[in-house]
Amino acid sequence: MSSPRILVVDDEPDLRELLEITLLKMGLDVDSAATVREARALLGQKPYALVLTDMRLPDGLGLELVREVAAHHKSTPIAVITAYGSAENAVVALKAGAFDYVSKPVVLDDLRAMVRAALKLSDPAAAPAASQAGDTSRLIGQSPAMQALRAQIARLARSQAPIAINGESGSGKELAARAIHAQSARAGKPFVAVNCGAIPEALMEAEFFGYRKGAFTGANDERDGFFQAANGGTLMLDEVADLPLAMQVKLLRAIQERRVRKIGATVEEPVDVRIISATHKDLSRCVENGSFRQDLFYRLNVIELTLPPLRERLDDLPLLVDAILARLAGPGGARLGPGVLDALRGYAFPGNVRELENVLERALAFADDGVIEVGDLLLKGAKLGDAAVVPQPPQTPVSAAPAPPAALDQAAPPPPLAHDALPSNLPDYLSQVERDIILRALNQTQFNRTQAASLLGISVRQLRYQMQKLDIHAPEP
Repeated sequence: MSSPRILVVDDEPDLRELLEITLLKMGLDVDSAATVREARALLGQKPYALVLTDMRLPDGLGLELVREVAAHHKSTPIAVITAYGSAENAVVALKAGAFDYVSKPVVLDDLRAMVRAALKLSDPAAAPAASQAGDTSRLIGQSPAMQALRAQIARLARSQAPIAINGESGSGKELAARAIHAQSARAGKPFVAVNCGAIPEALMEAEFFGYRKGAFTGANDERDGFFQAANGGTLMLDEVADLPLAMQVKLLRAIQERRVRKIGATVEEPVDVRIISATHKDLSRCVENGSFRQDLFYRLNVIELTLPPLRERLDDLPLLVDAILARLAGPGGARLGPGVLDALRGYAFPGNVRELENVLERALAFADDGVIEVGDLLLKGAKLGDAAVVPQPPQTPVSAAPAPPAALDQAAPPPPLAHDALPSNLPDYLSQVERDIILRALNQTQFNRTQAASLLGISVRQLRYQMQKLDIHAPEP
């Protein structure tokens, strides 16, 4: 069986010879070219497992080769060699379809790692089994939006370029990142997901880059950071917009140099990670208001992947509901009553698939004999696009009864909104409205839960659940 063949394109004879020797020592066959014209001729004659090209050539730009290989030799990865400090050129090449890049002066260990990743990608037999199947099993749906998303994930998995995943909370950003990792040449290496908003600012540097023993009080052992833990694999930075500016500077250097220095260390160590970032915020707007660095934005935002919200793929609801109920109750353990799917289709789902899971899990707790009825859903919203609607108690007064020893304390209802106004936090606002209505119903019925539930058109079990969730307790006698 012949060895994989690499095409090296560079007009510097010394560098070309160094690359050829390094690749030959790896057991590879090598062809070389000094110009774009020579490279095109070789590409037309034989297939290559990898093309490695300089960005500046005597008769053109390596970027031209990148675009041509990406368009006409889709199964061949192409990487670029950039001059020191020319990170902008690398970003442009990655956006044009380059698999990866190395910087001058070329670090041979980095070159070998990149070549090994490219060979896994160009040889399906060498790829891990997970990458063949693709970890898209939890990206459920057959709507046009989801089919397009899966196709885009398959394309992005072939690159090493940083990816910025945009999408609303609960739309599946981490699932998409895991699918990209599982279909890539890095599938056999770690996938590390980090919630940037959950790390105290004082601990961020230690968590990301690690520390040496004795670097600070409490550092009793040497510890690796997220970059070292993900070495060779993928590092997902979730809610990256929450990073403080000081940490953004350090993260930018780590991404550009592909090296990190532990706290207390005197030397940097190389790391090989693919960065996938995600946020529900508009990063470009964060750049405009000064809360996010523009240079880091351009490093992370090389390729964008936007996830559709659930309200834009409601055709996927039956598949999603079946999969979620099978996970929660087992196959055949729960079913939907009449009108439930229609009620779900009429809801906007501001929390997307995560909210759908929450709604179904709560409904299962209320369901009799595993049959979920419309009343079990407790949906706060009305039809898609309408303002949120919360049921109002009937106007018919309850028959007079002796006053209880102490009336239930009633929190002040939220201030009414103007016709065109919107709440700053919809879940909190709806919880306040719901709490106010339940408290009024309980006060009207002298805390008779059966009567209060009847007034509100819900079951006693549903009322108990809502009281527990909203922290409503019986008054002291």
